Amino acid sequence: MHKLLLTGKGRCNLTNNCDPQTALASIKTNPRFLQSAFHGFTPQDTCDFFEQIGVRLKTERGGRIFPVSDKSDEVVSALNNRMNILGVELIADRAISLITSEKAPKNVLMGVKCEKKSYHAPKLLIATGGMSYPRTGSTGDGYKLSRAVGHNIVEPKPALVPIITREDCGELAGLSLRNIKLFLYSDSMNGTGKPLYAEQGELLFTHSGISGPLPLSASCYIKNHENYTILIDLKPALDLHKLDLRILRDFDRHKNKQLQNALHELLPNKLILPVISQANIPPDKQINAVTAPERQRLTAAVKHFKLTVAALAPIDEAIITDGGVDTREIDPKTMQSKLVSGLHFAGEVIDVAGFTGGFNLQIAFSTAYAAVGN
Repeated sequence: MHKLLLTGKGRCNLTNNCDPQTALASIKTNPRFLQSAFHGFTPQDTCDFFEQIGVRLKTERGGRIFPVSDKSDEVVSALNNRMNILGVELIADRAISLITSEKAPKNVLMGVKCEKKSYHAPKLLIATGGMSYPRTGSTGDGYKLSRAVGHNIVEPKPALVPIITREDCGELAGLSLRNIKLFLYSDSMNGTGKPLYAEQGELLFTHSGISGPLPLSASCYIKNHENYTILIDLKPALDLHKLDLRILRDFDRHKNKQLQNALHELLPNKLILPVISQANIPPDKQINAVTAPERQRLTAAVKHFKLTVAALAPIDEAIITDGGVDTREIDPKTMQSKLVSGLHFAGEVIDVAGFTGGFNLQIAFSTAYAAVGN
């Protein structure tokens, strides 16, 4: 519940307004494993469920589904009310280990040992999340419980995480950009060829780099042992020729000004000096003295504003964890362990991960339905 309050910047991006196959195309890790679950409980089923328990929904950019109220606590309240109606008992006790009996051909779940007492449970669902946002309770306990009964844990690593850049972004911190396009290249590509990731949307500068929907999704393609370059098209609606004409018009209006004072209609104030710096033009140069080659460099800097990746933020800043219980050891139709009868899994504790847009909550809903409904 705590993590639900944080999703979608506190607005709760519940799912995505798309069919199951489109949703599966937005799953980065082990999408085939989720085929049955996503068709068994679809994004539309998620919308229907929340509407039925009183949460009115709306669709925004990219198919993202939010409560009309834009308040995640409405979702949490509706779920709590639903549990009260169903008579669900909540027990505040931390699980320490699973209790199993050794019976051929595999172990059988008997219950769970917790800090206060042990509980008989012939069927158990591990839905503890991963290791991201540990203050919400995702501290990796699910991995420990699963490993102790024989499950392999694919190494957890941050996913959908802010990107730390080599460039100092302190002066840009807090600047939000919309309708820009981000390209991620490995350095071996040198900014050419097909990018690893390319998408149009939103970006937020932080003191250490960049965050927001585009960088978070791009982070899924970044591996620690490789070097990467990010190119940002600040004006994707204009090609180089049209952008050059736009800059020429601005120059004509401000021909007696310095360059740094003539781009306020083109760029956010905080970006003007960084863009001019990348174009390698003195910011105090008079507009009527800017040469054609300099103007071409300025146009290129606007279309290809460059950042280099230093690292990913740590896992406790990640939205989700990539890695977890090996999907080869889980029945994809029932989410039941292939090693321990009666043990099921749902959500982020499994080695599955999606991009931003509501797909990770859909993973949680679909896998939980598969586990409980079978």
